Amino acid sequence: MSNERPINVAIIGGGCAGVTAAFELTRPEHQGRYRVTVYQLGWRLGGKGASGRGSADRIQEHGLHLWMGFYENAFRVMRECYAELKRDPATCRIADWRDAFTPDPFNGLADWSPGQVWSSWTARLPPFEGLPGDPGNEVPRWTIAQYMARSLELVRALVMTVQEPASEAASGAQRAPAGVGTPEALLESMSSLLKYGQFATLAVVIEALRLMELALGTLRRYPENLLLRFHDAVATALRERFGKLVETDDRLRRLWEIIDMMLAVIRGGLRFRLMTDPRGFDAIDDYDCREWLRLNGASEGTINGAFVRALYDLTFAYEDGDVRRPRVAAGQGLRGAFRAFFAYRGAFFWKMRSGMGDVVFAPFYEVLKRRGARFEFFHRLENVRLADSSRLAEGERPYVEALEFDVQAEVVGGGEYQPLIDVRGLPCWPAVPDYRQLVEGERLEREGWRFESHWDRRKARSRTLRVGRDFDLAILAVGGGAIPYVCKELLERDARWRTMVQQVKTVPTQALQIWMSASMSELGWNEPPINISGFVEPFDTWADMSHLASEESWPWPPASIAYFCSVLPDVPEEERVRPAFPEEQHERVRRNCVHFLREDIVHLWPQALGASGDFRWDVLLDPHEQPGVDGSGQGEARFASQYWTANVNPTDRYTLTLPGSLKFRISPLDNTYDNLTVAGDWTDCGFNQGCVEAAVMSGRLAAHAISGAPRLEEIVGFDHP
Repeated sequence: MSNERPINVAIIGGGCAGVTAAFELTRPEHQGRYRVTVYQLGWRLGGKGASGRGSADRIQEHGLHLWMGFYENAFRVMRECYAELKRDPATCRIADWRDAFTPDPFNGLADWSPGQVWSSWTARLPPFEGLPGDPGNEVPRWTIAQYMARSLELVRALVMTVQEPASEAASGAQRAPAGVGTPEALLESMSSLLKYGQFATLAVVIEALRLMELALGTLRRYPENLLLRFHDAVATALRERFGKLVETDDRLRRLWEIIDMMLAVIRGGLRFRLMTDPRGFDAIDDYDCREWLRLNGASEGTINGAFVRALYDLTFAYEDGDVRRPRVAAGQGLRGAFRAFFAYRGAFFWKMRSGMGDVVFAPFYEVLKRRGARFEFFHRLENVRLADSSRLAEGERPYVEALEFDVQAEVVGGGEYQPLIDVRGLPCWPAVPDYRQLVEGERLEREGWRFESHWDRRKARSRTLRVGRDFDLAILAVGGGAIPYVCKELLERDARWRTMVQQVKTVPTQALQIWMSASMSELGWNEPPINISGFVEPFDTWADMSHLASEESWPWPPASIAYFCSVLPDVPEEERVRPAFPEEQHERVRRNCVHFLREDIVHLWPQALGASGDFRWDVLLDPHEQPGVDGSGQGEARFASQYWTANVNPTDRYTLTLPGSLKFRISPLDNTYDNLTVAGDWTDCGFNQGCVEAAVMSGRLAAHAISGAPRLEEIVGFDHP
């Protein structure tokens, strides 16, 4: 290392983006060039991924957290973190990343059938080659044409599962075109089928799909008009064959919804010339995904069906939280769906074997501490102060001259707060701070200071960090919903930032966790543990998390654990400023939970209701209850022992991907301000959707903006079409 003074980097926010940026900047390869300090609201890292241990070491999450098999960047840094941590498996049960994450292939959709009943549409998705985050750069960079060809392969495979009379299959096989060799022969075969209209049997339709697949997958140049006419002829033939069948056969209806959606995607790709447009999927981001599918021939049944509905539910894609206003940018919607279904490795979903705080943020904290990073907890950012523009020299870029914080609490003795607790050998985050470490901690606990609440403005003192003295560079890694509150000067002086805040909207979410003495089979769910979406609000997504029972410390373990989440309808901004607002929203979610358990869960768990027709409240477990001793009371009163949350804090709100909004996002690579970059899933990071992968990509980009590392080509998916 040289004798130069290290560059002091202040990272504000310890969620996925912030800790990723810290991880990249403190790599040994930098030889100590960057001295990193993370400033964090409250007592724990995690942001929207935070979790804590409550009574009986219950895991209490911000929401339902699953990692997807295409999260290449997130898994890569996570695997490197565990490798560097070198935990001893003899003393720590989660020592390696494979201890922390488990493949989760069984997934489903809640399907509202024409018979006016809910049913489960389940599937075990096959493992794909490799594991997410495998070292090296062997992850393929898919082109849009390759995605379209893969979509046709899927359509062809689904059509092949449909039975047809043997006589039709035989006659169709006789008329199917012969194999093709040269590009000219391929196009000639397609032209011949169009000319003679020979799409009478499924065998011919299947062969036609193969020809289209070959054309998109192998030809560098092809006549788009021919492909579009050929596609429309094939789609018409399929609609004629499926039209009557789907009315009475749920299996065929579900198959048809996927086929119809993929045909619309392929038609849209041809009509909008996505394969040759240099903007790639971004070219259609001004359209809503449903709107774009409808423009390209998808039926109303498909557009409102379980598959499309689940794509919206999983990304909380409802403007203002209103389920009557589903909106997501079509380009990013397609990019996300294609990567999710065609680019996953190992498994479609990966479940964590403990809370996300324990599995993700505790290991990052430990590694970063070993590397010399500092953490300043209980620091609430109040203002990003810009240098007076009148003092800037000619040609000098504007810069941040100070970061103004409220210090929420002081640590006894002035040292660093020690945030982790030990749960049978596993470092974990508690659900509440350790008041014993805080000055006047007993008083703070007695008075109920809520360190993570935007509405609790109490503080121990103010603190101002000054450029050149306390920091050189800053990474703003707070949640997107917090920007209007901490960047008032930026918004006042910079029209781009004002427009971003106006256009890149956020919504609150709600989550529920219940622990039960009855197993899932006793509740009427007779399939394997599952993740299911597309269900009815107020909780459209459910995951069976019963595997976490052994991670907690109950006197007797729960037989089942269920997590639910959904968007929470927003309220006017003027109502959010009232001090009582968070408690009102917490009570609102409680009412939603009770209604959901009484009225809706029976469609998934047929045995969840008792003889009276009410939910079986007696199956809910209370961590404070002893065997044979009444704890939570009877009936609905027992629900008070469960965990639910209204995620209404500005930092907790989920960032939407609204049509027409993505062009207003600001990139971590933006250098408008000399010493400031941004990080978070609200930034322009190459995958502009609220998720762990987007946040990690953004954190890596912020580190690149400062240090030049990692190289852009190492950030998987950043250059995705």
